[in-house]
Amino acid sequence: MPSVVGLLEQHELAARRRVDGLREEADRIQAELAAAEQEWQEWAIARRRVDIVLAPDGGNTVGTAATEDPRDADAPPEPRDAAKPKSQVPVWHQGLAWSVLSVDYQRVLTALADRDRLHQGPLTCQEMAQAFGMDVVSARVEALRSKAKRLVARGWLAERQPGRFTLAAGVTGPGGAS
Repeated sequence: MPSVVGLLEQHELAARRRVDGLREEADRIQAELAAAEQEWQEWAIARRRVDIVLAPDGGNTVGTAATEDPRDADAPPEPRDAAKPKSQVPVWHQGLAWSVLSVDYQRVLTALADRDRLHQGPLTCQEMAQAFGMDVVSARVEALRSKAKRLVARGWLAERQPGRFTLAAGVTGPGGAS
């Protein structure tokens, strides 16, 4: 028959092995949690940057509060006005003035009208970003591409070759008249 001290030592050894195993699992979970939190913070920062770039007011953050902690990003956003004046792109029709568009859209149209006037052909979004003095980074280029695609969909621009934009037939000059 085993001794009481021997049985206690066996139970103590088993308990120590279980504790060591749980500590290893806890360390692994802690490391995984730290990596997941880091990834979450990076995505929250990226989302805020995209929100700024794609904001209808062109990224103007005056009067908006910055979120310091990415955990605050889960909070519901403060209500904004529905659509800001000139942020909507109306369908183009003969005689519609460019002034119905926001400054950003007018800027795209002006660049393409200049190219058309000089017979220089279509313009890519990277070239537009460069012409506007922007950093040619994917966030800025994609914001311009979004605007250009919206103008194509509403009849202001044409995209005869993928990614190359020009004024649509009938759209000429800053007045928008042909």
